[in-house]
Amino acid sequence: MRIAMFYTDIESFNFFVDQLDHEFRSRGHETFIFDMMHPQGESPHSYARFIEFASTKVDLAVCFDGMCVRQDVLIETWDAWETVVVDILMDPPLRFHPTLERHSKHYRLFCCDRDHVDYVRRYFPNEVPYVGFMPHVGVMPSQDTPAIPFAKRKYDILFSGTYYRPQDRLDQLDKLLESRPDIQEIYHLMYQNLLTDSDINLEQALLLTLKQKNLSVSADTLRVLFSYSENVDWAIRMYQRERVITALAEAGLDLYLLGRGWENLSCACYPNVHRIDDRIPYGQTLAYMANAKINLNVFPWFKSGTHDRIFNTLLQHSLPLTDRSAWAEEYFTDGEDIAFYDLRHLDRLPAIAQDLLNNPAKAEGMIEKGYEKVRCNLTWANCAGWILDAVSEHQLPTEPRFQENADYFSDKNIGPDNHTARITEEVMTFGNQIKQVILNLIANEQWAEAHSMTEQLQTLLPDDPEILNMKQEIMPHVL
Repeated sequence: MRIAMFYTDIESFNFFVDQLDHEFRSRGHETFIFDMMHPQGESPHSYARFIEFASTKVDLAVCFDGMCVRQDVLIETWDAWETVVVDILMDPPLRFHPTLERHSKHYRLFCCDRDHVDYVRRYFPNEVPYVGFMPHVGVMPSQDTPAIPFAKRKYDILFSGTYYRPQDRLDQLDKLLESRPDIQEIYHLMYQNLLTDSDINLEQALLLTLKQKNLSVSADTLRVLFSYSENVDWAIRMYQRERVITALAEAGLDLYLLGRGWENLSCACYPNVHRIDDRIPYGQTLAYMANAKINLNVFPWFKSGTHDRIFNTLLQHSLPLTDRSAWAEEYFTDGEDIAFYDLRHLDRLPAIAQDLLNNPAKAEGMIEKGYEKVRCNLTWANCAGWILDAVSEHQLPTEPRFQENADYFSDKNIGPDNHTARITEEVMTFGNQIKQVILNLIANEQWAEAHSMTEQLQTLLPDDPEILNMKQEIMPHVL
């Protein structure tokens, strides 16, 4: 089988691609990784080499969070070769509405939370023909790396992750909606509902909010409301991280933080709270995990989902101390192969952590059981198998749909003197053209069409200030 994957500007996703590349190659498959961020030159991942690879049938394309499969040139290529595209979402689908609406025909979406699967089925039943659950996975350590004895580990409790002030995220939302205080009120009430009940997911919180406001909205408007609730998602995530870290810090436990933004939390300056580094590559965090007795996890509001932090912790022979999700409670057993705490009762968290630190034999026994469970079922080898199983469900033709496919990647599409990837240049040119179309739609008050086109364009140019300004102008008219 011939498999295409992609490097992007998200370092952790590139690490995941390398893991899959190793697994696919070890099973005899031919792979190619196209570096979308550095396509020039003669590197093994250049655009020129991608052209060569894609001039012959590609059986499978794999991406994370919809990146690198939704551009026109790629969609045409995958459809020409009847390529199965496997898209693995690491974040809630409400962030990726344009991706869910625009993709190749053999598109298979996988989510890390069963609630996310239900969300896609409920709101995109026609646009996404297949969506399934796929848990996160962890990295198997090298056999040459012995586990550090529990008593000799450097860190009592380690948390690896970033922090943003929740209010900063809500302020961003208010700025986006400054001309619509009524919609601001909806999102603030949604946030309050999440604060009140930590068991409900984002979809449930918004539906509850609309019910409380006695509002009935169309299906299209509801999808728009979901798509603009990302800042609420970030705010509640950060709020709970803040609560968990503060509970342990104020109890006097030695706590180590690895990630950006913790200088913005007051308890991070306590003498028992130690900053390790702002940010290091994903793969390097594993060594820190291995040197911690306990690795703390706070789920990113995945109420029926998974997180690789738990699996990596166990595979590095450390103990995960985590809040609950429905999936985690079904898969693990508290006190046997994992340690749970409850967001509703954080006053009990310090005692749980202290008990584990005071009873190393108990902790080591839990680690051993959890390690075996994850080693057998939740590694990148397993993930590669799940992806290949998804492809085997398709009857793929051996010939492309049209003979001209081999000529599609030709000098008419990218000249020999062009030192910039066609995809990158095409996106910029295409984006500037679409901006003019959107401006005309705005001028004619065709708000729904302008909103749809702006959402799709932002997936290609996420940091373009002109697009952000357009969204700010359009949003009040589509709600």
